Amino acid sequence: MLKRVEADAGGGGAARRPVLIVLHQHHSNPGHVGRWFREHGFPLDIRRTRFGDLLPTTLERHTGAVIFGGPMSANDSDAFVRHEIEWLKVPLAERRPFLGICLGAQMLSKHLGGQVGFDPDGYAEIGYHPIRPTPEGRALFEWPEQVYQWHREGFSVPEGGALLAEGDRFENQAFRYGPAAFGIQFHPEISQALVYRWTGRSGHRLIMPGARPRTAHVDGHVRYGPGQRRWLDAFLTHWVSLAEADMAAEAAETDRV
Repeated sequence: MLKRVEADAGGGGAARRPVLIVLHQHHSNPGHVGRWFREHGFPLDIRRTRFGDLLPTTLERHTGAVIFGGPMSANDSDAFVRHEIEWLKVPLAERRPFLGICLGAQMLSKHLGGQVGFDPDGYAEIGYHPIRPTPEGRALFEWPEQVYQWHREGFSVPEGGALLAEGDRFENQAFRYGPAAFGIQFHPEISQALVYRWTGRSGHRLIMPGARPRTAHVDGHVRYGPGQRRWLDAFLTHWVSLAEADMAAEAAETDRV
């Protein structure tokens, strides 16, 4: 049975098409990403395929789609994981803006023929870690010095994709495919409340090689969180502009007909 949660849009003004938000746990929320959309007038169409929600067969009534992270792997055989990976043909074919965050980015890479796997030495990236934009990434917007990570697996950049940012242990941190599909390894949605929740509920992850201690997560968020949020504002402004340009082109084509 489809369970759709439609959040009220803020900011007033003309109604905008909702953004499809795909989450993977009952208690998950879209954090600063969801807040940005709401503050800029975009309703949230939240779905959890893991718990029986369906995904639309078209995004013609949506601004775009965001698939968030989760504790599962893009290599898992669960039906909902396979379904989400296969479903990515919809935004790609319709050239609608898509953003994959962590697991969502790994799903995008997998869909496009890339590889998803663990670090060969068993390292993880958990906490704030540095990234470096490539020339193509730097041309799009300014990038933060460090970003919040929570993953043990990474992705390859699929054939035809463009690397936008790289890291140390996990080289591929952000890529673009086509005009409007993006995959990022890090978590720009993270808020102070989520930092405390994630580090409190999954403390066993903090002893893994490459993981930062809990105090470093909290201190790092104070130091690097503002820069990450500035990047998120620039990125999502660019992301929705792609949708608005596409919708304007559609309207012009309709007028000609």
